[in-house]
Amino acid sequence: MLSVVRTCVLFGLEGFIVNVETDVSRGMPVFNIVGLPDTAIKESKERVRSAIKNSGFTFPVSRITVNLAPANLKKEGSQLDLPIAVGILTAGDIIKYEYKDIYFMGELSLDGSINKVTGLLPMIIALRDKGINKFVIPRDNVKECCILNDVEIIAVERLNELVLYLNRKMECPKVENRVINQIPQMCEDDFSEIKGQENLKRALEVAAAGGHNVMMIGPPGSGKTMISRRIPTILPKLEMDEILEVTKIYSVAGILPESGIIYDRPFRSPHHTISSASLVGGGRIPRPGEVSLAHNGVLFLDEFPEFSKHVLEVLRQPIEDGFVNIARVHSSISYPSRFMLVAAMNPCPCGFLGDSKHQCTCTEREIKRYLSKISGPLLDRIDIHIQVNPVKYNDIKNNDKNIEDSETIRKRVEKSRNIQLKRYSENSFHTNSQLSSKYIEKYCKLDDTCEKLMKYAFDKLNFSTRAYHKVLKVARTIADLDNKTRIDEKHLAEAIQYRNLDRKYWMR
Repeated sequence: MLSVVRTCVLFGLEGFIVNVETDVSRGMPVFNIVGLPDTAIKESKERVRSAIKNSGFTFPVSRITVNLAPANLKKEGSQLDLPIAVGILTAGDIIKYEYKDIYFMGELSLDGSINKVTGLLPMIIALRDKGINKFVIPRDNVKECCILNDVEIIAVERLNELVLYLNRKMECPKVENRVINQIPQMCEDDFSEIKGQENLKRALEVAAAGGHNVMMIGPPGSGKTMISRRIPTILPKLEMDEILEVTKIYSVAGILPESGIIYDRPFRSPHHTISSASLVGGGRIPRPGEVSLAHNGVLFLDEFPEFSKHVLEVLRQPIEDGFVNIARVHSSISYPSRFMLVAAMNPCPCGFLGDSKHQCTCTEREIKRYLSKISGPLLDRIDIHIQVNPVKYNDIKNNDKNIEDSETIRKRVEKSRNIQLKRYSENSFHTNSQLSSKYIEKYCKLDDTCEKLMKYAFDKLNFSTRAYHKVLKVARTIADLDNKTRIDEKHLAEAIQYRNLDRKYWMR
Protein backbone atom coordinates (compact mmCIF):
# COMPACT_ATOMS: atom_id res chain seq x y z
CA MET A 1 0.00 0.00 0.00
CA LEU A 2 1.22 3.51 -0.83
CA SER A 3 0.84 6.66 1.30
CA VAL A 4 1.99 10.27 0.91
CA VAL A 5 2.71 12.55 3.89
CA ARG A 6 3.79 16.17 3.50
CA THR A 7 6.49 17.97 5.47
CA CYS A 8 9.21 20.61 5.04
CA VAL A 9 13.01 20.97 5.02
CA LEU A 10 15.07 24.14 5.43
CA PHE A 11 17.89 25.69 3.44
CA GLY A 12 18.98 28.66 5.48
CA LEU A 13 15.68 30.38 6.29
CA GLU A 14 13.94 29.14 3.14
CA GLY A 15 11.55 26.19 3.43
CA PHE A 16 10.85 23.56 0.75
CA ILE A 17 7.91 21.15 0.61
CA VAL A 18 8.85 17.47 0.78
CA ASN A 19 6.48 14.59 0.02
CA VAL A 20 7.25 11.50 2.11
CA GLU A 21 6.09 8.64 -0.13
CA THR A 22 5.88 5.31 1.71
CA ASP A 23 5.34 1.93 0.05
CA VAL A 24 4.73 -1.20 2.15
CA SER A 25 4.73 -4.32 -0.03
CA ARG A 26 5.47 -8.04 0.02
CA GLY A 27 9.05 -9.21 0.03
CA MET A 28 12.04 -9.63 2.29
CA PRO A 29 11.73 -7.42 5.41
CA VAL A 30 13.81 -4.36 4.66
CA PHE A 31 13.50 -0.64 5.43
CA ASN A 32 15.01 1.75 2.87
CA ILE A 33 14.96 5.58 2.77
CA VAL A 34 15.88 7.18 -0.56
CA GLY A 35 15.85 10.73 -1.91
CA LEU A 36 19.16 12.25 -0.73
CA PRO A 37 18.68 11.89 3.07
CA ASP A 38 21.43 13.02 5.42
CA THR A 39 22.82 10.92 8.27
CA ALA A 40 20.17 12.07 10.77
CA ILE A 41 17.39 10.94 8.40
CA LYS A 42 19.08 7.61 7.63
CA GLU A 43 19.30 6.94 11.36
CA SER A 44 15.60 7.73 11.73
CA LYS A 45 14.81 4.14 10.65
CA GLU A 46 15.69 2.84 14.11
CA ARG A 47 13.90 5.68 15.91
CA VAL A 48 10.75 5.21 13.83
CA ARG A 49 10.77 1.42 14.26
CA SER A 50 11.10 1.59 18.06
CA ALA A 51 8.65 4.50 18.40
CA ILE A 52 5.93 2.62 16.49
CA LYS A 53 6.44 -0.57 18.55
CA ASN A 54 6.59 1.24 21.90
CA SER A 55 3.43 3.19 21.05
CA GLY A 56 1.47 -0.07 20.94
CA PHE A 57 1.35 -0.58 17.16
CA THR A 58 2.66 -3.40 14.97
CA PHE A 59 5.61 -2.52 12.78
CA PRO A 60 5.06 -4.08 9.30
CA VAL A 61 7.23 -7.13 8.59
CA SER A 62 7.41 -6.22 4.92
CA ARG A 63 9.48 -4.45 2.33
CA ILE A 64 9.27 -0.74 3.25
CA THR A 65 10.51 1.94 0.87
CA VAL A 66 10.36 5.61 1.83
CA ASN A 67 11.04 8.15 -0.94
CA LEU A 68 11.65 11.78 -0.05
CA ALA A 69 10.47 13.75 -3.07
CA PRO A 70 11.75 15.73 -4.89
CA ALA A 71 14.64 13.27 -5.07
CA ASN A 72 17.21 15.86 -6.24
CA LEU A 73 16.84 18.02 -3.09
CA LYS A 74 19.22 17.35 -0.21
CA LYS A 75 17.19 16.54 2.95
CA GLU A 76 18.48 17.43 6.41
CA GLY A 77 16.97 17.39 9.87
CA SER A 78 15.30 15.07 12.35
CA GLN A 79 11.86 16.69 11.74
CA LEU A 80 11.22 14.00 9.10
CA ASP A 81 10.88 11.27 11.79
CA LEU A 82 7.21 12.03 12.39
CA PRO A 83 6.06 12.13 8.74
CA ILE A 84 7.94 8.89 8.03
CA ALA A 85 6.20 7.19 10.97
CA VAL A 86 2.79 8.54 9.89
CA GLY A 87 3.46 7.31 6.35
CA ILE A 88 4.26 3.76 7.56
CA LEU A 89 1.22 3.67 9.84
CA THR A 90 -1.01 4.87 6.99
CA ALA A 91 0.45 2.39 4.49
CA GLY A 92 -0.03 -0.33 7.11
CA ASP A 93 -3.73 0.65 7.44
CA ILE A 94 -3.40 1.71 11.10
CA ILE A 95 -4.28 5.31 10.24
CA LYS A 96 -7.45 5.12 8.16
CA TYR A 97 -8.37 8.69 7.24
CA GLU A 98 -6.90 11.10 4.70
CA TYR A 99 -4.97 14.17 5.82
CA LYS A 100 -3.84 15.83 2.60
CA ASP A 101 -4.11 19.34 4.02
CA ILE A 102 -1.91 18.68 7.12
CA TYR A 103 1.88 19.06 7.26
CA PHE A 104 3.84 17.09 9.88
CA MET A 105 7.13 17.99 11.61
CA GLY A 106 8.68 16.32 14.63
CA GLU A 107 11.47 14.14 15.98
CA LEU A 108 10.65 10.80 17.60
CA SER A 109 12.06 9.25 20.76
CA LEU A 110 12.31 5.48 21.09
CA ASP A 111 9.36 5.48 23.52
CA GLY A 112 7.05 7.18 21.01
CA SER A 113 7.21 10.71 22.40
CA ILE A 114 7.56 13.59 19.94
CA ASN A 115 10.56 15.84 20.60
CA LYS A 116 11.27 19.48 19.86
CA VAL A 117 13.01 20.32 16.57
CA THR A 118 15.06 23.34 15.53
CA GLY A 119 14.03 25.72 12.77
CA LEU A 120 10.31 25.04 13.07
CA LEU A 121 9.18 28.69 12.96
CA PRO A 122 10.87 29.46 9.61
CA MET A 123 9.43 26.21 8.22
CA ILE A 124 5.88 27.16 9.14
CA ILE A 125 6.32 30.73 7.87
CA ALA A 126 7.70 29.42 4.55
CA LEU A 127 4.77 26.99 4.16
CA ARG A 128 2.26 29.65 5.20
CA ASP A 129 3.58 31.89 2.43
CA LYS A 130 2.79 29.03 0.03
CA GLY A 131 -0.85 28.99 1.18
CA ILE A 132 -0.59 26.12 3.70
CA ASN A 133 -2.19 26.72 7.09
CA LYS A 134 -2.53 23.46 9.06
CA PHE A 135 0.36 21.81 10.92
CA VAL A 136 1.10 19.08 13.43
CA ILE A 137 4.10 19.96 15.58
CA PRO A 138 5.75 18.84 18.85
CA ARG A 139 4.22 20.35 21.96
CA ASP A 140 7.60 21.72 23.04
CA ASN A 141 7.68 23.95 19.93
CA VAL A 142 4.40 25.69 20.72
CA LYS A 143 5.89 28.82 22.30
CA GLU A 144 7.81 29.88 19.20
CA CYS A 145 4.95 29.18 16.76
CA CYS A 146 1.92 30.57 18.59
CA ILE A 147 2.72 34.14 17.51
CA LEU A 148 1.44 33.28 14.03
CA ASN A 149 -2.23 34.23 13.94
CA ASP A 150 -3.16 32.96 10.48
CA VAL A 151 -2.35 29.26 10.78
CA GLU A 152 -3.91 26.28 12.58
CA ILE A 153 -1.43 24.45 14.78
CA ILE A 154 -2.04 21.09 16.45
CA ALA A 155 0.54 20.25 19.12
CA VAL A 156 1.01 16.60 20.13
CA GLU A 157 3.23 14.96 22.72
CA ARG A 158 3.16 11.27 21.70
CA LEU A 159 2.74 9.25 18.53
CA ASN A 160 -0.26 7.28 19.83
CA GLU A 161 -2.08 10.57 20.57
CA LEU A 162 -1.55 11.63 16.96
CA VAL A 163 -2.88 8.32 15.62
CA LEU A 164 -6.03 8.68 17.73
CA TYR A 165 -6.47 12.24 16.45
CA LEU A 166 -6.01 11.26 12.80
CA ASN A 167 -8.44 8.35 13.25
CA ARG A 168 -10.93 10.85 14.72
CA LYS A 169 -11.10 9.06 18.06
CA MET A 170 -9.67 11.95 20.06
CA GLU A 171 -9.61 15.75 19.81
CA CYS A 172 -6.30 17.55 20.21
CA PRO A 173 -6.74 21.13 21.41
CA LYS A 174 -5.68 23.72 18.87
CA VAL A 175 -2.91 26.08 19.88
CA GLU A 176 -4.21 29.50 20.87
CA ASN A 177 -2.47 32.41 19.17
CA ARG A 178 -0.47 34.61 21.47
CA VAL A 179 -0.75 38.38 21.15
CA ILE A 180 2.65 40.01 21.32
CA ASN A 181 2.66 42.59 24.07
CA GLN A 182 6.33 43.47 24.07
CA ILE A 183 7.77 43.12 27.53
CA PRO A 184 9.98 46.07 28.58
CA GLN A 185 13.63 45.13 28.43
CA MET A 186 14.67 43.78 31.82
CA CYS A 187 18.14 45.25 32.10
CA GLU A 188 19.86 46.64 35.17
CA ASP A 189 22.41 48.52 33.05
CA ASP A 190 21.65 52.13 32.19
CA PHE A 191 23.39 55.09 30.57
CA SER A 192 22.88 57.10 33.76
CA GLU A 193 25.62 54.96 35.34
CA ILE A 194 28.21 56.30 32.90
CA LYS A 195 30.15 59.11 34.57
CA GLY A 196 31.53 61.77 32.23
CA GLN A 197 32.22 60.70 28.62
CA GLU A 198 29.64 63.12 27.21
CA ASN A 199 31.26 63.08 23.76
CA LEU A 200 31.14 59.29 23.69
CA LYS A 201 27.49 59.22 24.78
CA ARG A 202 26.63 61.68 22.02
CA ALA A 203 28.46 59.60 19.40
CA LEU A 204 26.64 56.43 20.45
CA GLU A 205 23.29 58.26 20.40
CA VAL A 206 23.99 59.32 16.81
CA ALA A 207 25.04 55.75 15.95
CA ALA A 208 21.88 54.27 17.48
CA ALA A 209 19.66 56.83 15.75
CA GLY A 210 20.98 55.98 12.28
CA GLY A 211 22.12 52.37 12.76
CA HIS A 212 25.75 53.39 12.17
CA ASN A 213 28.85 51.32 12.93
CA VAL A 214 31.15 52.66 15.66
CA MET A 215 34.78 52.21 16.63
CA MET A 216 36.04 53.44 20.02
CA ILE A 217 39.75 53.95 20.65
CA GLY A 218 41.00 54.63 24.16
CA PRO A 219 43.17 53.39 27.04
CA PRO A 220 42.18 50.51 29.34
CA GLY A 221 39.61 51.40 31.98
CA SER A 222 38.12 54.34 30.13
CA GLY A 223 34.67 52.70 29.95
CA LYS A 224 34.54 51.39 26.36
CA THR A 225 33.16 47.97 27.28
CA MET A 226 30.88 49.30 30.00
CA ILE A 227 29.10 51.77 27.72
CA SER A 228 28.97 49.32 24.78
CA ARG A 229 26.95 46.82 26.82
CA ARG A 230 24.37 49.56 27.43
CA ILE A 231 23.79 50.37 23.76
CA PRO A 232 20.77 48.01 23.44
CA THR A 233 19.02 50.07 26.13
CA ILE A 234 18.89 53.12 23.83
CA LEU A 235 17.90 51.29 20.66
CA PRO A 236 14.25 51.34 19.49
CA LYS A 237 12.10 48.35 20.39
CA LEU A 238 11.77 45.59 17.83
CA GLU A 239 8.79 45.78 15.46
CA MET A 240 6.69 42.66 14.83
CA ASP A 241 8.39 41.81 11.53
CA GLU A 242 11.80 42.26 13.19
CA ILE A 243 10.76 39.98 16.06
CA LEU A 244 9.86 37.27 13.53
CA GLU A 245 13.14 37.74 11.62
CA VAL A 246 15.30 37.44 14.72
CA THR A 247 13.28 34.57 16.22
CA LYS A 248 13.57 32.61 12.95
CA ILE A 249 17.37 32.89 13.05
CA TYR A 250 17.56 31.80 16.69
CA SER A 251 15.15 28.94 15.96
CA VAL A 252 17.44 27.62 13.21
CA ALA A 253 20.43 27.98 15.54
CA GLY A 254 18.53 26.10 18.27
CA ILE A 255 19.16 28.73 20.96
CA LEU A 256 15.71 30.18 21.57
CA PRO A 257 15.06 31.33 25.17
CA GLU A 258 12.45 29.72 27.42
CA SER A 259 9.81 32.18 26.21
CA GLY A 260 10.26 30.94 22.65
CA ILE A 261 10.34 34.52 21.31
CA ILE A 262 13.15 37.08 20.95
CA TYR A 263 11.62 40.33 22.22
CA ASP A 264 14.73 42.48 22.63
CA ARG A 265 17.40 43.54 20.18
CA PRO A 266 20.25 41.01 20.22
CA PHE A 267 23.61 41.87 21.72
CA ARG A 268 26.39 39.49 20.67
CA SER A 269 29.92 39.76 22.05
CA PRO A 270 32.12 36.91 20.75
CA HIS A 271 35.60 36.32 22.15
CA HIS A 272 38.56 37.35 20.00
CA THR A 273 39.58 33.69 19.53
CA ILE A 274 36.47 33.09 17.37
CA SER A 275 36.93 31.48 13.93
CA SER A 276 35.68 33.00 10.68
CA ALA A 277 33.12 30.18 10.28
CA SER A 278 31.71 30.87 13.74
CA LEU A 279 31.56 34.59 13.02
CA VAL A 280 29.79 34.55 9.63
CA GLY A 281 28.24 31.07 9.77
CA GLY A 282 29.07 27.71 8.26
CA GLY A 283 29.75 24.10 9.17
CA ARG A 284 28.83 20.85 7.41
CA ILE A 285 25.19 21.81 7.86
CA PRO A 286 25.49 25.63 7.59
CA ARG A 287 24.21 27.40 10.67
CA PRO A 288 23.92 31.14 11.41
CA GLY A 289 27.07 32.81 12.71
CA GLU A 290 27.45 35.69 15.15
CA VAL A 291 26.79 38.29 12.44
CA SER A 292 23.37 36.73 11.80
CA LEU A 293 22.60 36.18 15.48
CA ALA A 294 23.22 39.94 15.87
CA HIS A 295 20.72 40.77 13.08
CA ASN A 296 18.63 43.83 14.01
CA GLY A 297 20.87 44.29 17.04
CA VAL A 298 24.48 44.90 18.09
CA LEU A 299 27.66 42.96 17.32
CA PHE A 300 30.27 44.06 19.89
CA LEU A 301 33.90 43.18 19.17
CA ASP A 302 36.03 44.04 22.18
CA GLU A 303 39.83 44.17 21.80
CA PHE A 304 39.30 44.63 18.07
CA PRO A 305 42.93 44.15 16.89
CA GLU A 306 43.23 40.91 18.91
CA PHE A 307 40.90 39.18 16.46
CA SER A 308 42.61 37.32 13.64
CA LYS A 309 43.08 39.56 10.61
CA HIS A 310 41.38 36.97 8.41
CA VAL A 311 38.39 36.90 10.77
CA LEU A 312 38.05 40.67 10.65
CA GLU A 313 38.27 40.76 6.86
CA VAL A 314 35.29 38.41 6.46
CA LEU A 315 33.18 41.11 8.12
CA ARG A 316 33.48 43.36 5.08
CA GLN A 317 30.79 41.70 2.96
CA PRO A 318 28.16 41.31 5.75
CA ILE A 319 28.64 44.96 6.80
CA GLU A 320 28.23 46.19 3.24
CA ASP A 321 25.42 43.91 2.01
CA GLY A 322 23.40 43.12 5.14
CA PHE A 323 23.40 39.37 4.47
CA VAL A 324 25.81 36.41 4.35
CA ASN A 325 26.06 33.85 1.56
CA ILE A 326 27.45 30.46 2.63
CA ALA A 327 28.37 28.43 -0.45
CA ARG A 328 28.55 24.64 -0.43
CA VAL A 329 28.98 22.08 -3.21
CA HIS A 330 25.26 21.36 -3.59
CA SER A 331 23.74 24.69 -2.59
CA SER A 332 24.20 28.26 -1.40
CA ILE A 333 22.52 29.43 1.81
CA SER A 334 21.81 33.04 2.73
CA TYR A 335 21.29 34.48 6.22
CA PRO A 336 20.45 38.13 7.05
CA SER A 337 23.10 40.12 8.92
CA ARG A 338 21.94 43.73 9.25
CA PHE A 339 23.65 44.61 12.53
CA MET A 340 25.24 47.61 14.22
CA LEU A 341 28.96 46.92 14.61
CA VAL A 342 30.54 48.33 17.78
CA ALA A 343 34.30 47.85 18.02
CA ALA A 344 36.49 48.78 20.98
CA MET A 345 40.28 48.86 21.00
CA ASN A 346 43.37 50.29 22.66
CA PRO A 347 45.59 52.63 20.65
CA CYS A 348 48.61 50.33 21.09
CA PRO A 349 49.48 46.92 22.64
CA CYS A 350 50.14 48.39 26.10
CA GLY A 351 47.11 50.68 25.76
CA PHE A 352 48.67 54.00 26.78
CA LEU A 353 49.74 55.64 23.52
CA GLY A 354 48.95 59.35 23.83
CA ASP A 355 47.95 59.06 27.52
CA SER A 356 49.26 62.03 29.50
CA LYS A 357 49.35 60.09 32.79
CA HIS A 358 50.95 56.82 31.62
CA GLN A 359 54.10 56.17 29.62
CA CYS A 360 53.63 54.06 26.48
CA THR A 361 56.16 51.17 26.47
CA CYS A 362 55.53 50.02 22.88
CA THR A 363 58.00 50.41 20.05
CA GLU A 364 56.97 52.04 16.78
CA ARG A 365 57.17 48.65 15.10
CA GLU A 366 54.90 47.02 17.69
CA ILE A 367 52.33 49.80 17.33
CA LYS A 368 52.39 49.53 13.55
CA ARG A 369 51.99 45.74 13.66
CA TYR A 370 49.13 46.07 16.17
CA LEU A 371 47.19 48.64 14.13
CA SER A 372 47.87 46.93 10.79
CA LYS A 373 45.48 44.11 11.72
CA ILE A 374 42.68 46.53 10.88
CA SER A 375 42.74 47.22 7.15
CA GLY A 376 41.77 50.42 5.37
CA PRO A 377 38.73 48.86 3.64
CA LEU A 378 37.39 47.68 7.01
CA LEU A 379 37.98 51.10 8.60
CA ASP A 380 36.11 52.71 5.71
CA ARG A 381 33.06 50.60 6.54
CA ILE A 382 32.89 51.97 10.10
CA ASP A 383 30.91 55.21 10.09
CA ILE A 384 31.93 56.76 13.42
CA HIS A 385 35.40 56.79 15.00
CA ILE A 386 35.52 58.21 18.52
CA GLN A 387 38.41 58.88 20.90
CA VAL A 388 37.66 57.73 24.47
CA ASN A 389 39.65 59.61 27.11
CA PRO A 390 40.22 58.44 30.70
CA VAL A 391 37.52 59.44 33.16
CA LYS A 392 38.48 62.24 35.54
CA TYR A 393 38.15 61.95 39.32
CA ASN A 394 35.55 64.74 39.50
CA ASP A 395 33.40 62.89 36.96
CA ILE A 396 33.53 59.70 39.03
CA LYS A 397 32.41 61.58 42.14
CA ASN A 398 29.72 63.51 40.29
CA ASN A 399 26.35 62.69 41.87
CA ASP A 400 24.33 64.92 39.56
CA LYS A 401 20.83 63.44 39.35
CA ASN A 402 20.26 65.17 36.00
CA ILE A 403 22.46 62.70 34.11
CA GLU A 404 20.32 61.36 31.27
CA ASP A 405 19.13 57.79 31.60
CA SER A 406 18.71 55.28 28.77
CA GLU A 407 14.96 55.88 28.43
CA THR A 408 15.46 59.60 27.77
CA ILE A 409 18.05 58.92 25.09
CA ARG A 410 15.94 56.14 23.61
CA LYS A 411 13.02 58.52 23.07
CA ARG A 412 15.20 60.83 20.98
CA VAL A 413 16.55 57.85 19.04
CA GLU A 414 13.03 56.54 18.37
CA LYS A 415 11.91 59.99 17.22
CA SER A 416 14.81 60.09 14.76
CA ARG A 417 14.07 56.54 13.55
CA ASN A 418 10.42 57.48 12.96
CA ILE A 419 11.55 60.41 10.80
CA GLN A 420 13.67 58.00 8.76
CA LEU A 421 10.85 55.45 8.48
CA LYS A 422 8.56 58.12 7.09
CA ARG A 423 11.20 59.45 4.70
CA TYR A 424 12.07 56.00 3.33
CA SER A 425 8.55 54.55 3.42
CA GLU A 426 8.62 53.88 -0.33
CA ASN A 427 12.06 52.23 -0.24
CA SER A 428 13.32 48.84 0.90
CA PHE A 429 15.57 50.32 3.60
CA HIS A 430 14.65 52.08 6.86
CA THR A 431 17.73 53.81 8.33
CA ASN A 432 20.29 56.34 7.15
CA SER A 433 23.12 53.81 7.45
CA GLN A 434 21.51 51.74 4.66
CA LEU A 435 21.53 54.55 2.09
CA SER A 436 23.23 53.58 -1.16
CA SER A 437 25.13 56.13 -3.28
CA LYS A 438 22.06 56.50 -5.47
CA TYR A 439 19.92 57.71 -2.57
CA ILE A 440 22.65 59.78 -0.90
CA GLU A 441 22.38 62.22 -3.78
CA LYS A 442 18.67 62.50 -3.14
CA TYR A 443 18.44 62.62 0.67
CA CYS A 444 21.80 64.16 1.73
CA LYS A 445 21.95 67.35 -0.31
CA LEU A 446 24.34 70.09 0.84
CA ASP A 447 24.07 73.86 0.39
CA ASP A 448 27.01 75.95 -0.86
CA THR A 449 28.48 76.52 2.61
CA CYS A 450 28.36 72.81 3.43
CA GLU A 451 29.83 71.95 0.03
CA LYS A 452 32.85 74.14 0.73
CA LEU A 453 33.35 72.55 4.15
CA MET A 454 32.97 69.06 2.69
CA LYS A 455 35.48 69.77 -0.09
CA TYR A 456 38.01 71.12 2.42
CA ALA A 457 37.61 68.05 4.66
CA PHE A 458 37.77 65.68 1.68
CA ASP A 459 41.11 67.11 0.53
CA LYS A 460 42.59 67.72 3.99
CA LEU A 461 41.69 64.33 5.49
CA ASN A 462 42.15 62.41 2.24
CA PHE A 463 38.70 60.77 2.33
CA SER A 464 37.88 57.82 0.12
CA THR A 465 34.55 57.82 -1.72
CA ARG A 466 33.12 55.43 0.86
CA ALA A 467 34.30 57.63 3.75
CA TYR A 468 32.74 60.65 2.01
CA HIS A 469 29.41 58.82 1.82
CA LYS A 470 29.68 57.74 5.45
CA VAL A 471 30.13 61.36 6.55
CA LEU A 472 27.04 62.43 4.63
CA LYS A 473 24.94 59.63 6.13
CA VAL A 474 26.05 60.47 9.67
CA ALA A 475 25.33 64.16 9.01
CA ARG A 476 21.85 63.19 7.83
CA THR A 477 21.28 61.34 11.13
CA ILE A 478 22.52 64.30 13.20
CA ALA A 479 20.10 66.55 11.31
CA ASP A 480 17.27 64.10 12.06
CA LEU A 481 18.13 64.19 15.78
CA ASP A 482 17.96 67.98 15.49
CA ASN A 483 14.59 67.62 13.70
CA LYS A 484 15.91 69.47 10.64
CA THR A 485 14.91 68.66 7.07
CA ARG A 486 18.22 69.93 5.64
CA ILE A 487 21.81 69.26 6.66
CA ASP A 488 23.33 72.39 8.23
CA GLU A 489 26.98 73.29 8.59
CA LYS A 490 27.04 72.27 12.29
CA HIS A 491 25.61 68.84 11.44
CA LEU A 492 28.26 68.27 8.78
CA ALA A 493 31.06 69.55 11.05
CA GLU A 494 30.09 67.09 13.79
CA ALA A 495 29.97 64.22 11.27
CA ILE A 496 33.43 65.11 9.94
CA GLN A 497 34.97 65.06 13.41
CA TYR A 498 33.85 61.44 13.74
CA ARG A 499 36.14 60.51 10.81
CA ASN A 500 39.56 61.82 11.84
CA LEU A 501 40.94 59.05 14.09
CA ASP A 502 41.82 56.72 11.24
CA ARG A 503 44.03 59.52 9.91
CA LYS A 504 45.55 60.02 13.36
CA TYR A 505 46.47 56.37 14.02
CA TRP A 506 46.70 54.67 10.62
CA MET A 507 48.46 57.44 8.68
CA ARG A 508 51.28 58.07 11.17
